[in-house]
Amino acid sequence: MNTYFPKAKEIERKWYIVDATNVPVGRLSTVVAEVLMGKKKPSWTPFLDTGDHVVVINAEKVVLTGNKPTQKFYRRVTSQPGSMKQVRADKMMQTFPARVIEQAIKCMLPKGPLGRQFYRKLKVYAGPDHSHQAQQPEVLDIQP
Repeated sequence: MNTYFPKAKEIERKWYIVDATNVPVGRLSTVVAEVLMGKKKPSWTPFLDTGDHVVVINAEKVVLTGNKPTQKFYRRVTSQPGSMKQVRADKMMQTFPARVIEQAIKCMLPKGPLGRQFYRKLKVYAGPDHSHQAQQPEVLDIQP
């Protein structure tokens, strides 16, 4: 008996919408990463993209638990020596709340071309408005 692998035309993709209001970042990112990879689908295959699209709204209302707002830093480096920039998590939530969720989810996806393909199916918005009503996304409920 041969192992069944779904073809690209056979993969059915859905759209989900997640409201991030009062949900911890870690809980939100683990659930969204599983949906992006398609881990809960019976057709999941480790080397194929069988996941769904996810739209996250209200990113500005997400919760950082514990001491993370003051002790967690987001670091980035340019190509120049000694150019590391770091921003505290509470400042990042004020200026770019969508980047906090995007980075948390991106770190939970596999590294390489397949992980980048998963990441392209993620859309994060700071407020309640989004431009994906035409896809008729289903509500994905995450308990805080």
